Amino acid sequence: MRAEATSSPTKTEVWPLLRQPRLDAPVAFRRGHAIPAPEFLRDVAALAAALPRRPHVVNLCTDRYRFTVGLAAALCREQVSLLPPDDRPATIRAIASDFADVYCLTDGAAPAVVPSFAFPPLAGAFAAAAPLPAFPAAQPAVVLFTSGSTGRPKPTEKPWGVLVESARAAGVRLGVDALPGAAIVGTVPHQHSYGFESTVLLALQHGLAFEAERPFYPADVAASLATLPRPRLLVTTPIHLRALVDESESLPPVDLIVSATAPLAMDLAASAEARFGAPLVEIYGCSEAGQVATRRTAREELWQCLDGIVLRREGATTFASGAAVARETLLHDAIELSGDGRFRLLGRAADMVNIAGKRSSLAHLEHHLKAIDGVVDGAFLVPDGERRRVPRLVAFAVAPGRSAEAILAALRERIDAAFLPRPLLIVEALPRNHLGKLPREALLRLAAERGAL
Repeated sequence: MRAEATSSPTKTEVWPLLRQPRLDAPVAFRRGHAIPAPEFLRDVAALAAALPRRPHVVNLCTDRYRFTVGLAAALCREQVSLLPPDDRPATIRAIASDFADVYCLTDGAAPAVVPSFAFPPLAGAFAAAAPLPAFPAAQPAVVLFTSGSTGRPKPTEKPWGVLVESARAAGVRLGVDALPGAAIVGTVPHQHSYGFESTVLLALQHGLAFEAERPFYPADVAASLATLPRPRLLVTTPIHLRALVDESESLPPVDLIVSATAPLAMDLAASAEARFGAPLVEIYGCSEAGQVATRRTAREELWQCLDGIVLRREGATTFASGAAVARETLLHDAIELSGDGRFRLLGRAADMVNIAGKRSSLAHLEHHLKAIDGVVDGAFLVPDGERRRVPRLVAFAVAPGRSAEAILAALRERIDAAFLPRPLLIVEALPRNHLGKLPREALLRLAAERGAL
């Protein structure tokens, strides 16, 4: 299987690995210790000299700094970095079967399904000063993967120039130039497109520095932020934000919060801004198109496209194009254009529901479910086969101390009766993944276990 390229190979521009005013500025932090640019460049040169001579590398490094060194070293060797959606052996095996001569770069346990190269100790391995590398815009850099309709990882190739254009456009919209040298803490994995773009690439292309470790629990996130100098950025997801707002007694102030991967409720955005004392900007995008638009969720409903991104409607579908996309890309969401690069996001096109001539989206229904007092989390599901007839919706609610009957009564006041779930199941937790997303397959299993199918 070939990855779907998103850039024209005719570009001749050359883009540097780092874009910053001082090469002695930190590129990363580890437990409060700064890793300056010269050390980073020496590590890149040392690893590049040691990497196997192969065209494709699956970068599984869990440490964000080692991941970034591996990415840059692979670019220096003209190797394409494959960034899988997870590290399950079945996923790695499926990816390896579609790309020639693959190996894994790891800093931990190595998968047995393909040859592996352990990230080596680099301290002092390359004592001489190393130059700042630059790469042609058209050079293939990474392949990002999403799960297709069959569950098989679907590849999208990103040339270096497209990655740089996207990172620079996003940084301008986020206003990071007003936060020189800011330190980034990310709760999202760097193999995921959002984590990759908003921690690694944002730092490299705007003179920022990222925390090498990825904190997960609220106390760890707060501790990680507290070790870093200001200005500070938090790159996270709605599920992490909810835990931080609800569970943390005190939170270190930050200067900017960035959220993506799932819809963010306006009230949660406002609570996060109040707790952290900083604006929160939500990013809309996808692996295929990259970063498309932003909004200040606590204050705005409409999204604003990044500079250079253009949306085009064709029937009921929407396409994105521009320098940071380069190849017109279909967006899998229902979008209502409002002019001047603004739009309203109605939800996933596949999640639109039509019952008795009335239309709604699962995202809209879930918003009202989660807005009910006592509901901590919630989700709607259209079971397989239901779209061929009048859909029967199933809903799940995490609501300690509340009954299904009480929640249904409250929901009846918020949504049309045609969309009331049959049944509504009270559960202890929803099967969210590490990004806070709810895989459809996991919801189907949960519904089957509870006898709702």
